[in-house]
Amino acid sequence: MAGLIEYELAGADLGEVRFALSPLNELALSLRTWREPGRYPLMLPWLNLTADARAHLDGELLLALTNDNLWTPDFLTPRPSSPLTRFDDKLAAVADTSLDVLRDDIDEVHPHGRPAVLTGRRDRLLRRVVRALAAYWDTCFEPWWPRMRTVLEADIVYRGRVIAREGLAAMFADLSPRIRLVDDVVRVELSSKAGFRRSTAGEGLTLAPTLFSRNATAPISPDEPPLILYGARGVGTLWEAQAPGDRDALADLLGVVRARLLGLLESPASSTELAVRLGVTTSAVNQHLRALRDGGLLTSARHGRSVLYLRSDLGDRLVGASARR
Repeated sequence: MAGLIEYELAGADLGEVRFALSPLNELALSLRTWREPGRYPLMLPWLNLTADARAHLDGELLLALTNDNLWTPDFLTPRPSSPLTRFDDKLAAVADTSLDVLRDDIDEVHPHGRPAVLTGRRDRLLRRVVRALAAYWDTCFEPWWPRMRTVLEADIVYRGRVIAREGLAAMFADLSPRIRLVDDVVRVELSSKAGFRRSTAGEGLTLAPTLFSRNATAPISPDEPPLILYGARGVGTLWEAQAPGDRDALADLLGVVRARLLGLLESPASSTELAVRLGVTTSAVNQHLRALRDGGLLTSARHGRSVLYLRSDLGDRLVGASARR
């Protein structure tokens, strides 16, 4: 029987719901792809890129931090406080984890007995976990984190647009088939048997997009701050390089690069992400983006350290008219 987590919103307004992202959460959840790569086909390019580096990590320990159900200990996925969360800050918080919490969270993941690598003195185990995560981040995540973060930030911008246009309930319904807002209660269906109901009063509810979950997930303990992790949009574009297409009317009007940019910006993206996908320099992309924005075909908004671009209504109409030709 599936579990059900219910968060009672203290007020059905935007002040009770906030978005955030966490590089530490992404690092921990990415361990699922090691264990079950076939369940995450869109991340196979990244697994191939990092194969040599992962072979030199403390893989026995890292893989033991998940189980056959792909759970991870709650202390490795703490609630992020904002879209600007830094990995070093969150890793320092992990290093300060109570040894009792460490024990309880690992036992939740391995209720029928821990793997041998997770036994022994808890203080030594915690230090080993921190070292292993730091090495994993340095070699397999940090080089690609700007690209990953751009996709996550773009998702948050998109969710904000849904709220503005259609309301809070529509935004929740769009996150995952497993998430619903019923009256003032957010319901999250889980594949595990975990379940509880609690209020968000005094804490609010944090929503965090992730690249490493196909469904919604949440902390399995009611003692953890209210948090829902959901699959981000645009993961399929994360590792693809955009190939030049055939010349069309839009390209004749705007030029090939600007036409391709306009086609890509159905969803928000930064100039860095667009440069990678188009195989050109960021400075060249910025020149084209400014021209498209000045012509009223794009909008832009700063999100954290990035400026995200999105097709305007005029841009949507232009692309739509070109597609109908």
